[in-house]
Amino acid sequence: MTDSPATGEMPAARPRRGELLEVEIDSLAYGGRGVARAEGYVVFVSGALPGDRVRAEITKAKRRFAEAQAVELLNPSADRVAERCFHDGEPCPGAPLQALPYERQLFHKREQVDDALRRIGGLDGFELEEIEPAVEQWRYRNKLEYSFGERDGELVLGSHVRGRWDLIVGVEDCHLASEAANAARNQVRDWAQLHAIPPYDRRKRSGVLRNLVVREGRRTGQIQTRLVTSPAGFPKPPVDLHTVIEGDSGGTDGPTGALGEERLHEAISGLRIEMSHSAFFQTNTEMAERVYAAAAEFAGLTGNERVFDLYCGIGTIGLTMAAHAGEVWGLEIVPEAIVDAEANAERNEIANARFMAGSARTGVRPLLEEAGKPDVIVLDPPRAGLSQKIVRRVIECEAKRIVYVSCNPTTLAPNAAQLVEAGYRLTRVRPVDMFPQTPHIECVALLEKAAPGRGSEGQSISVSSDPSENRGGGA
Repeated sequence: MTDSPATGEMPAARPRRGELLEVEIDSLAYGGRGVARAEGYVVFVSGALPGDRVRAEITKAKRRFAEAQAVELLNPSADRVAERCFHDGEPCPGAPLQALPYERQLFHKREQVDDALRRIGGLDGFELEEIEPAVEQWRYRNKLEYSFGERDGELVLGSHVRGRWDLIVGVEDCHLASEAANAARNQVRDWAQLHAIPPYDRRKRSGVLRNLVVREGRRTGQIQTRLVTSPAGFPKPPVDLHTVIEGDSGGTDGPTGALGEERLHEAISGLRIEMSHSAFFQTNTEMAERVYAAAAEFAGLTGNERVFDLYCGIGTIGLTMAAHAGEVWGLEIVPEAIVDAEANAERNEIANARFMAGSARTGVRPLLEEAGKPDVIVLDPPRAGLSQKIVRRVIECEAKRIVYVSCNPTTLAPNAAQLVEAGYRLTRVRPVDMFPQTPHIECVALLEKAAPGRGSEGQSISVSSDPSENRGGGA
């Protein structure tokens, strides 16, 4: 397959891996890759935005589509804006859409939700609401993880270059984090450089410093830092928590000791909450409040309903609903999160919320036996969505309304289709921009049980999906 620079069109023949193409990007796919089309063939181009003309290298070729990486920007889109977040001269890998005007980011995200529901789920007849824009387009993240590395013989603390696990660029001021969080990271870097503590090298399986996790209580002003290292002796670091990991694990979870404040304190939706370092919490506090408000609105509570929160985490969604419900029951697979949820209920004097440790796959039936059938179910699963077994457990609950909080419209779509096939109707979907400058999309969907005899006309399932259960969602 050869370039066609005069017309900008690609021949119909399948390209080969390593081949260079000159293409024009006409849209944005879910996940943030640019889409080029010609003669029925689709090329998904990483590092390119709608309106760009780029030279792209093919990395994978299939029968109907190819994947590619932009290697040269030949003619930038007229919509492009100046990038503002750089790490040691490299564009911030955590903000891949920063060159796209914010209004266009919102437009594409809403379109991607609509496309996923219609194309993957085979659904229609629902109201797709306008996307709710972020309160802050920059400096909104309350948690960031950094990696230690070495560059030009000097220890650096920063981010992986996109697509490279072995190359770290140093960070001085990440515009996704607050000034206070940046200062805390730089303090740890300066300490490490002062004491000449070597970074861990996964290729050589030697060294000490691995990662630094920085979390922020946006409403409390608290900064919590957690240093992740290999077993070693070194001077006391200026951090709150120290995690020690043996072996070649690339993760940050392991035995952790406290050197300072052990728990993170925050306030959200009128609640005072605390959480352990391992607890999941939405990384955008301000927009999490908007998501919780949308979930409560969609739940339509009148004060008497029994609510099941099946991925309750530290209890935040269920606790924000408790004042308007008869009772709330939370289910969560992480035992430490259940401890946090119970403590948060007590801290806020919420007496009508109870929490149980268990997975959504095996814990729903015991929950039904103890609590009875719910009126409303709230789901906030991980990115992989719900497995077919979990969907069946949800259907067995026979709730009138299901509020599905999704961080991935491509798994929301098949799950919603499965519920529609079982007699629900997808009625409302509200996208929420939780992660500006990134391709990630949050949305809240309402499914209502069809009235007897009404059925679910106009909504159908075209694709089934069985994503594996993989904890990582639910606040």
